[in-house]
Amino acid sequence: MDEKLIQRLESAVVRLEALSTRFPAAASPGDASDVPDSAALDPSIVAYDDLMDQYLARVSAAAEKIGGQVLDVTKVLHEAFSVQKQLLIKVKQSQKPDLAGLAEFLKPLNEVIMKATAMTEGRRSDFFNHLKAAADSLSALAWIAFTGKDCGMSMPIAHVEESWQMAEFYSNKVLVEYRNKDPNHVEWAKSLKELYLPGLRDYVKGFYPLGPVWSATGKSIAPTKAAAAPPPPPPPASLFSSESSQPSSSKPKDGMSAVFQQLSTGNVTAGLRKVTDDMKTKNRADRTGAVAISEKESRVASHAFSKVGPPKLELQMGRKWVVENQIGKKDLIIEDCDAKQSVYVYGCKDSILHIQGKVNNITIDKCTKMGVVFKDVVAAFEIVNCNGVEVQCQGSAPTISVDNTSGCQLYLSKDSLETSISTAKSSEINVLVPGAEPAGDWVEHSLPQQYIHMFKDGCFETTPASHSGG
Repeated sequence: MDEKLIQRLESAVVRLEALSTRFPAAASPGDASDVPDSAALDPSIVAYDDLMDQYLARVSAAAEKIGGQVLDVTKVLHEAFSVQKQLLIKVKQSQKPDLAGLAEFLKPLNEVIMKATAMTEGRRSDFFNHLKAAADSLSALAWIAFTGKDCGMSMPIAHVEESWQMAEFYSNKVLVEYRNKDPNHVEWAKSLKELYLPGLRDYVKGFYPLGPVWSATGKSIAPTKAAAAPPPPPPPASLFSSESSQPSSSKPKDGMSAVFQQLSTGNVTAGLRKVTDDMKTKNRADRTGAVAISEKESRVASHAFSKVGPPKLELQMGRKWVVENQIGKKDLIIEDCDAKQSVYVYGCKDSILHIQGKVNNITIDKCTKMGVVFKDVVAAFEIVNCNGVEVQCQGSAPTISVDNTSGCQLYLSKDSLETSISTAKSSEINVLVPGAEPAGDWVEHSLPQQYIHMFKDGCFETTPASHSGG
């Protein structure tokens, strides 16, 4: 007999023994909650347990060696897969729901995914790429929401593959950053990919290639009823109450009745004030109505200051240089640094930073009119959410990425001409390289921001747009 089949049978026996201890035979037969569900012993559920034991256990083992936020997000990952197992069991017990019922069915899984997404928000941590890779990968579990070709989703197998492509961008960043630093991080990134490809993909291909198979005789899934609305306020007093029987002249009129009564008297202007000459606009000294510049600037300055935190230039935990909220500082210098440290620049304006040494990676986030001069970078140089930045590389950098940035000048040295530059949602990016002669001028190259997509031979061909003034 096949050795793999024997292992699966032994695994099923162990689960049966665990269920027998959890649900004793002496339990009341009328209590449905104490009776073991046969759906848990379905081959598809057993295979899902094998998926978690084989692939998810590797991710958890690597995360335990790393600890910190990587371990926290891996626990959320494990929780999401456990929730999907419960949903797969519920599928076998329930009829196919409508849209409202499907939303209620997916609610537990959605809550776990939102928990993982929340871990990626706020200030970027040292393990942002780990958090983002794990959180984005969880969208692959939404294959269980596939209800047919008209539901707006890709087929389950394709959905798993497409979802992992979203997370692979950050997973590759982990591999590049820790390739020669820490094998535990590399193992975590590789095992995370294998969890989905081939792990989850092959599982879906083997059992649910066309989506979940609902029970024809199971119970229906109904959305939970919303909380009862509060009772309406008491209605206004009746128009025909006893008060209305009083003569109208005995009570003063208000609202539109008072307006019409005043108009009917014929003396409409009796209560108006006289406008004197000094009150007329043409005779006022301040008739321009302009707001004083000093007052306007003070309000803008106070509003901007309330949003900006204290300036920082410090080394945190011996691993990360933090440069924050520096405004108008042209002499920022980081001297004592090494290849194991990273540099994170955030919220700086009209400043210049010199990094005098090799570091692992550099990130510029939400900066305006910022200049950075550095020597060597081991992993990557990243520019995110910036406006009008200038970067000069005096040594080498394997990768430079520009994301959501308007206005960027990159100065490359001869040692960094083989740098890979990636751009996304950015404009006005110019790269300057040394001229052919040693004392020659810099040669400027603009990177395209417009592209033309043509459908040829069954696929799209993309070329940069070129403009001529012919």
